[in-house]
Amino acid sequence: MNLGLWIVQGLLCAFFLMAGGMKAFAHEKLKKIGEAKSPNQSSTLSKGLLTFIGISELAGAAGLIVPMSTGIAPVLTPLAALGLAIITLLASIYHLRRKESPLLAIVLLLLTSFVVYGRV
Repeated sequence: MNLGLWIVQGLLCAFFLMAGGMKAFAHEKLKKIGEAKSPNQSSTLSKGLLTFIGISELAGAAGLIVPMSTGIAPVLTPLAALGLAIITLLASIYHLRRKESPLLAIVLLLLTSFVVYGRV
């Protein structure tokens, strides 16, 4: 189970580093991608909120790996996973309201919940 948790934590860390980095530092690029994808729907998230979500995802990604691997405050790993689970839950609600598929957010919610359960 420990190996499985480490694999899931590594995959989640990589995903949230990429997603959080894009949200925190490449807002204009995301805006162009969103406009090309659905020109009739503009994003309802402000630049400040999107940056906050991105920074939160980056902090959560670090929190998935660093505390457990260094042995310094390992109780922070399930808390980071819990925070990311909350973000993905809110993301799935956001996508449902926009009539988009929340499948990726739900899969991420299940994986982060697995880390919370396994590391508590």
